[in-house]
Amino acid sequence: MPFIPHTDADVRAMLESIGAASIEDLFGEIPPELRSGELSRVPDAMGEMEIARLMQERAEADGRYLNFIGAGAYEHHIPAAVWQIATRGEFYSAYTPYQAEASQGTLQTIYEFQTMIASLTGMDVSNASLYDGASALAEAALMAVRAHKGSRRILVPRTVHPVYRKVVHTMVRNQGIELVELDYDPRRGAVPETFAAEGEFAALVIPQPNFFGVLEEVDRLTDWAHDRGALAIAVVNPVALALLTPPGEWGARGSDIAVGEGQPLGAPLSSGGPYFGFMACKQALVRQMPGRIVGRTVDLEGREGFTLTLQAREQHIRRSKATSNICTNQGLVMTAATIHMALLGPAGLERVAAKCHANTRALMERLGAVPGAEPVFPGPSFHEAVIRVDAPAADVLRALRARGILGGFDMTADYPELGQAILVCATETKTDEDLGRYVERLTRILSRRREAPPCAYKT
Repeated sequence: MPFIPHTDADVRAMLESIGAASIEDLFGEIPPELRSGELSRVPDAMGEMEIARLMQERAEADGRYLNFIGAGAYEHHIPAAVWQIATRGEFYSAYTPYQAEASQGTLQTIYEFQTMIASLTGMDVSNASLYDGASALAEAALMAVRAHKGSRRILVPRTVHPVYRKVVHTMVRNQGIELVELDYDPRRGAVPETFAAEGEFAALVIPQPNFFGVLEEVDRLTDWAHDRGALAIAVVNPVALALLTPPGEWGARGSDIAVGEGQPLGAPLSSGGPYFGFMACKQALVRQMPGRIVGRTVDLEGREGFTLTLQAREQHIRRSKATSNICTNQGLVMTAATIHMALLGPAGLERVAAKCHANTRALMERLGAVPGAEPVFPGPSFHEAVIRVDAPAADVLRALRARGILGGFDMTADYPELGQAILVCATETKTDEDLGRYVERLTRILSRRREAPPCAYKT
């Protein structure tokens, strides 16, 4: 709770200094008809202890759930130090660092973030983050069309997050860019080993892991794109990259652009945001990259310093020449991610990824033994997978929620061909007891569904 230090005497002295009789006089320019008048519904003031208890009671009324939903936003453990540092005044109030001499701390933080993302993705250069993973993919599509110059078509597999595909379509459709959908192999949940794609493409989007949690054959897909003169755009989970081959090493030449959602790196779920997107690319494409890049240099006296070395946006150059309007983006969340990665280090991030993978495998093995539930795709996956149930997925998830479990993401709207399918995720935050509780509750719900008449089944 903020502490307000001004006494009544302080207030009177300030009013006298500016020649006002009361605080109310300071609002005299506001027309009376625009004033709200007395706030009659505001309750009486409460003490700090009482208001803290009220807020705690209201928070507890929301309930606490065991969360097995992933689908692009993941529940990871965030060390307490991350946001304790990120919310210090030096970071919390930082804006776009236009004035380098007054923004060295912010610039260094961005530089460290870029270095970590470039290392994680195996790419040459990273920008200073974007708004979220979906808009990062849209910017990558625009970037690929600018760089390719020969085609305005992007090949996008259906295994890419459905929301990402919608966002990309929204952002590129009025620029004459066509998104060509590529279906998946229903047996594997991945891009088919062979597929037909007629005509020229500016780029192929390659998710790793894909929306189903399945690992795509990224080497083959990257080489396929390059053999046809197209760019390869990687959409990656940053935690998974602690275990998987980075995009910069896919195929013979590596992917050209890598994007993703940075939320798993220290950002809480927080009702959907704010999150941030990341983007990295090869050196040859750096002039097409949106946003800004921070570089390290030395001044005239040989002292190390940081500065904005590339700002390809309309505020700095002619609008027709700009690559985007991305600027301030999600600098605070990016700062938290930088602190998060620095605290975990490569070994810590690898342990998190390994635990996520192990938990999901253990959960799927148990679910495979539940009558009325079956894994859909048998191949390698990372920290989420699809199950099919013999009851309406929405009803099953509603019943699990009533028992304090968020059981997964209902796939029926986006992938109706999979039947009553649920995308289930288990990160490092889940214990063996948590997995057992999920399996036990799901077993009971599906058992009741089979035993009761359809009209008698209640959630």
